[in-house]
Amino acid sequence: MTVLFCDLAGFTARADQADPEDVRALLRPYHARVRQEIERFGGTVDKFIGDGVMGVFGVPSAHEDDPERAVRCALAVLEAAEELELPVRIGVNTGEVVVATDRRQSEGVVGDVVNTAARLEGVAPVGGVIVGEATWRATRAMFDYQPLDLVVVKGKADPLPVWRAASARGRLGVTVDRAPATPFLGRDTELRRLQDSYRQALAERSVQLVTVAGEPGVGKSRLVREFRAFVDARPELVAWRQGHCLPYGEGISFWALGEVLKVQAGVLEFDDPATVAAKLAGAVAAAVDAPAERQWLETRLAPLLGLAGDAQARTGTPEQAETFTAWRRYLEAVAARRPLVLVVEDLHWADDALFGFLRHLVEEAADVPLLVVATARPELFDRDPGWGRRPAGRSATVGLAPLSDSDTTGLIAALLGRAVARDQAHATLLGRIGGNPLYAEQVCRMLDDQGLLEGDGGTVRLTAADTVLPDSLQALIAARLDTLVPDLRALLQDAAVVGTAFWPGALLAAGGRDPDRTRADLDELARRAFIRAARGSSVAGEAEYAFWHSLTREVAYGQLPRAARIARHRAVAAWIEGVAGDRVTDHAELLAHHYLTALELATATRAAEEAAAVGDPARRFLVLAGDRAMTLDVARADAHYQRALALLPPGDPERARLCESAAEAAQQAGRTVQAEALLDEAIGGFQATGDHLGAGDAMARQARVRWYRGETAQARRLIAEAIALLEREPPDLELADAYLEMGKEVWTSGRPEEALGWLRRAMALAERIGADDIRQRALQIRGCARDEIGDLGGLDDVRESVELGLRLGLGRGTALAYGNLGAELFELEGPAAGMRAMEAGLELCRRRGINEVGHWLSVSRVECLFDLGRWDEALALADRLLARHRDLDEAYEGVSLTARKAHILACRGEVGEAVALKDRFLPRGRDIGDPQVTSNVLPIAAFIEQAAGSLDAALALVEEVERATRDGPACYRADPLPLVARICRAADQPELTER
Repeated sequence: MTVLFCDLAGFTARADQADPEDVRALLRPYHARVRQEIERFGGTVDKFIGDGVMGVFGVPSAHEDDPERAVRCALAVLEAAEELELPVRIGVNTGEVVVATDRRQSEGVVGDVVNTAARLEGVAPVGGVIVGEATWRATRAMFDYQPLDLVVVKGKADPLPVWRAASARGRLGVTVDRAPATPFLGRDTELRRLQDSYRQALAERSVQLVTVAGEPGVGKSRLVREFRAFVDARPELVAWRQGHCLPYGEGISFWALGEVLKVQAGVLEFDDPATVAAKLAGAVAAAVDAPAERQWLETRLAPLLGLAGDAQARTGTPEQAETFTAWRRYLEAVAARRPLVLVVEDLHWADDALFGFLRHLVEEAADVPLLVVATARPELFDRDPGWGRRPAGRSATVGLAPLSDSDTTGLIAALLGRAVARDQAHATLLGRIGGNPLYAEQVCRMLDDQGLLEGDGGTVRLTAADTVLPDSLQALIAARLDTLVPDLRALLQDAAVVGTAFWPGALLAAGGRDPDRTRADLDELARRAFIRAARGSSVAGEAEYAFWHSLTREVAYGQLPRAARIARHRAVAAWIEGVAGDRVTDHAELLAHHYLTALELATATRAAEEAAAVGDPARRFLVLAGDRAMTLDVARADAHYQRALALLPPGDPERARLCESAAEAAQQAGRTVQAEALLDEAIGGFQATGDHLGAGDAMARQARVRWYRGETAQARRLIAEAIALLEREPPDLELADAYLEMGKEVWTSGRPEEALGWLRRAMALAERIGADDIRQRALQIRGCARDEIGDLGGLDDVRESVELGLRLGLGRGTALAYGNLGAELFELEGPAAGMRAMEAGLELCRRRGINEVGHWLSVSRVECLFDLGRWDEALALADRLLARHRDLDEAYEGVSLTARKAHILACRGEVGEAVALKDRFLPRGRDIGDPQVTSNVLPIAAFIEQAAGSLDAALALVEEVERATRDGPACYRADPLPLVARICRAADQPELTER
């Protein structure tokens, strides 16, 4: 269990000369409050010893998070003691104890851990919480700790390592130290709706979405803050995770979700990549039990932290459905262990992809207590009129109307500390405020700053209110900014360039200021409620601040002349770049925003020298931003690459590499023609500079594009050229991948013996360079090729490929291996065995959102259903799958599905419809010319012609299939005799039999 000792500092001296009744009066509220906090977090008060309190967590019921409960309780006791103006010290320790079941014994809980907790309390600083090593290890992901020097305590031979608990980890950049000083007015109904949705999520173990909507300054964040206080007061421990959408351009890809994950994993903004990877692995392991699931989740979550790995880059961009599924499953795992409240602020600034994920989360997550709270301005509903209306019963919108005059009057009195005389000036003030709490706060501060209040007993009177109050909130904030001395106003404007959250280091870089003066000025701005200090910081070694409201930032930024913004954006970008170090990719979109803004301003103001200076870094970070976004949001990556290309003139040596990246994004976005053109330019650019490695890689990519379109001959030619170029350079990943691509190409063309040679090269090189993902893909193809030449040991290769894919956490590669395993089992053991493997692959695809491969497995499943005689199911599935193949653009799948559907219809006597389908699939199958297609569709076409009574046409097709497969591999070679015999029997004509 975990033991907490709390003691009043200096109490013995205070009580020495005091009356016992006074001492008792002092201790009673202290004891009551400490008991309340201990019990609120699930602990038990073991004993009171004068001014000391001992609480235990783990009796009478143990919880897996007892150490966390104890530390949270300790921090809550510190806040309570501050309210009571009592100095306390707290020690917390975790370990084994002996618990007396008979409470009449003098000692209920005993053990070394109890004594050590008491000693730790004795060395704790006043107003501090000290924890022992076991407690620290159990909770270091949930709290910010400061390591202290080893301490020597009585009864311990060796010094003890100890840590001071600074704060619970909350939302990066915006968690404020103190609650608002003003009362919460006029929002009780709205707060109850949030509370009811929370209770519903817990009671039903369901996902609930609440959108808090309202105009700027109407109190959205304050409502969420009050709701958090309600959640904190609940007996159950809740994971509260908060992220905000940035107002830069169209937002930064999944920034809010990245914030949430950083908090969950305890990642600081500029941790080095190895530290980030370790923290991510720990966070996933804490939530997920299955090792294979952990690896997959780490791979898909890593891009949110700027950790796109090499294996993921080689295996291609995952489908968005798979990525969303992984993120959802991780959040489900977190919520399964304790209720999760996920707050997304300023959703109106979100990118479209984040909208898509939140919809997916709310619609698909199940069986976990998860509440999603989004705050937004009304323009959110202009972007998506249906937002927050689905799914029915799990979504609600809380609209915040202006405060009533009575509530506004109460708020003004609280802000000014006195009631306001009810005169014409007061009425004018109410009219201008219009029920907007932020306007009320700003106007009261301005009136106080400018000395426009006259005292009159217990009330104050406004002077000339009708002439001094601006008409809009923005104008009011601007007027308040104008009251600042130039240095303070300039500091606030520099902070606005950094963003909603900012750090002194960035301000020093932007303005060349004195550090001590800057800290003092920030304190003054905080005192005047323009900014606020954050609890903890997302940047190690830097204090963190945030604007009280995003409107203050918007107005302060707008006051900067355009020419002045250029230098500041450049300086802030340079600071971020310097601090980010190896994590610069994670901040690439932010850096691109600053440099691009500087470039646009310089262009607009005709500052040619400035434009020239920022053009290169703007292009460079656009490319990095595209690289980061490729694993998150292909559409965003596409936009970044296109914008970067616009900054590079034709013929620039950097264009070739960029064209290659842009081609990948264009292909993923469905613009195949543009992808081919970009790859052609890339190949030409690499060849012009003698870059064989780049040209070979681009050719291999072009081959994949061509193969996907059914242009197999061109694909093989390009792969051969790519290998010839890549073999001129030292062996590398690109060459291993090209060997694999050629092996796959040759195998699908029906030459398994030749394919085995290419696959051996790919696997040998993959093992040498540690590319397990390439080895996994090669294994499944090698297994199929071995089986086709009669080496039944190939089945073991395919099974090993499945196991390796699961171990590596590969989603698409593992699903493909399941499909090939099903195909092999189909041939060797029958359709039932094949069906079982395909069902396992489909389940993996469903669980992980791998739609593309899941579709291919479903196509193969149609074949199994046909051979099992389950024709109704086969037809229904074929029709569902064919909905995306109306033009047979995806040649292999569309042609195979249409042929199989026509085959079933012909078997059932629905010959007319079968003939119509034959006329669609047969020309396309001939165009492809691949033996694995022609050996399938030509016999089916012959069968349909025979069923329609066109015997000559049927025999002609038999001759065609015999010619097409005569010189091909045995596995695809069609024996015409059974087909001819069937046609002759149907014709019942002796002369035809002779022919």
